[in-house]
Amino acid sequence: METNITSKDFDFEFGAWNVRHRRLRERLAGCQEWEEFDGTSVTRSVLGGNGNVEDNLIQFPGGSYRAIAIRSFNPTRGTWAIWWLSTMTPHQLDVPVVGRFENGTGTFQAHDTLNDRPIIVRFLWLETRSAAPRWEQAMSDDGGQSWETNWTMEFRRA
Repeated sequence: METNITSKDFDFEFGAWNVRHRRLRERLAGCQEWEEFDGTSVTRSVLGGNGNVEDNLIQFPGGSYRAIAIRSFNPTRGTWAIWWLSTMTPHQLDVPVVGRFENGTGTFQAHDTLNDRPIIVRFLWLETRSAAPRWEQAMSDDGGQSWETNWTMEFRRA
């Protein structure tokens, strides 16, 4: 059954972007060393407006790779699920983070593991009503009491 209820939450991201990445070299290890690199991103609507695909070229210092974010909106719950698939692990979808937007900020979380330790992963979409949206990934290994931001992406129109 097809529904006419769609979400416009990610419409800000449609089109082509230049992306500045900043990533901690090690996660949840007390690391303070960041690496910075560039990339590009193109996002388009799918599933009749209830989803989108973000195609990324990420230019790590050691070499480039491709990845996609796959997003699907559940109109009954008013939530999004986001999966990550990359050429580094081409047959493995990451655990989806699930959440919603409130006042232009998207918050998405999932329970996952890192080096066999249980963690919570959090994605934040910030400044989505501006010309320069920002994405952040953080992880917690203490049940969400504290968070370590380990990856940021700053978007500028291509």
